Amino acid sequence: MTRCRLCGSEAMESVVDLGATPPCESFLAADRLDRPEPAYPLHLRVCTDCWLAQIPPLITPEETFGEYAYFSSYSTSWVEHARTFVADAVRRLGLASGDGGTFVVEVASNDGYLLKHVVDRGIRCLGIEPSVNVGAAARDAGVPTLTAFLDPATGAAVRAEHGPADLVAANNVYAHIPDVTGFTRGLRALVADDGWVTIEVQHLLTLIEQNQYDTIYHEHFQYYTVASAIRALASGGLALVDVELLPTHGGSLRLWARPAEAAGEPTRRVADVLAREKAAGLQELSGYADFSARVAKVRRDLLRFLIDAAERGETVVGYGAPGKGNTLLNHCGIRPDLLPYTVDRNPYKHGRFTPGTRIPVLPPERIGADRPDYVLVLPWNLRAELVEQLSFVHAWGGRLVFPIPELSVVEVKP
Repeated sequence: MTRCRLCGSEAMESVVDLGATPPCESFLAADRLDRPEPAYPLHLRVCTDCWLAQIPPLITPEETFGEYAYFSSYSTSWVEHARTFVADAVRRLGLASGDGGTFVVEVASNDGYLLKHVVDRGIRCLGIEPSVNVGAAARDAGVPTLTAFLDPATGAAVRAEHGPADLVAANNVYAHIPDVTGFTRGLRALVADDGWVTIEVQHLLTLIEQNQYDTIYHEHFQYYTVASAIRALASGGLALVDVELLPTHGGSLRLWARPAEAAGEPTRRVADVLAREKAAGLQELSGYADFSARVAKVRRDLLRFLIDAAERGETVVGYGAPGKGNTLLNHCGIRPDLLPYTVDRNPYKHGRFTPGTRIPVLPPERIGADRPDYVLVLPWNLRAELVEQLSFVHAWGGRLVFPIPELSVVEVKP
């Protein structure tokens, strides 16, 4: 019996079953192509007691993040998003530079994409990043980084060495940890008694409304509404004070939390988002009822497009090799006969193959050399950035294809 990892309830209902797939960032080197590749069930359920959507913890964070293929700095828009956040946080919280100034910690700090903006302002900071290779890149960029997973013991140790943090940022990590309560207690151990914690995480509301099922993968153990996030934060001694709705990753929450004893009353924005979630039916099963059918339509439409293009003798290649793309490719059963390759800006992935579907990952220059009829954009959440980056396909009449929230073929302008 599957139990809710937050409240322990056995009242779990299916939302969508995507079959079995390999872990989404386990890109294959060429010498591994003839070896077995493990795949794990990918079945999203929701707890009808606390309404936390979740998948079973079939892989551990240690298996995923010991060496990691995702480097945040390869997304121009994401780096700019981080820069804007730092500037706003400095103003909002009065963060100060110098040895006697404030202290900022980012958990899951990746390659220093965010904290480099803190370093540039002369504000004392520390990244906590579990991936050895990604953390090394951050240190090479001048961002102080501890290689560790966050738990209460790590939080207490960092606090004892560096002092309490005035701001703890945790972007796109709150979904990545199976021990929600232990991680939240780690955040509480880091933050000053009057400090702030900010968490960015994809919003389940937009995931459901916009058919964003490809963001369901084994690294993402849970999927939050504001309502379920409030309960998760409380499990570790934090309380939600404010929330922002962000366009990142197709629709995200930025949660502003504080230690419960210092939190005070939440803002009106919290009540407004809670009301939107309730109106969408996300605290009753009706809100999830047709999601599986809409997911199936995305699959059928994309496969029909690729098969029809192949039969017309037209070429389709991919752009990007994100984790979400591997959920989509595996669920749809897309292999090199329909998508001969995809490209990515991250050289770590070049010469490797997508997990499960074994599609080669090549440098971006290959698109200009081959001049395909269509480019299937797998990181659809970066649509505005990538329409601009890929405007050069107009030179030969190429078009872009976006699979989510529904199939869209776009003619780009030079």
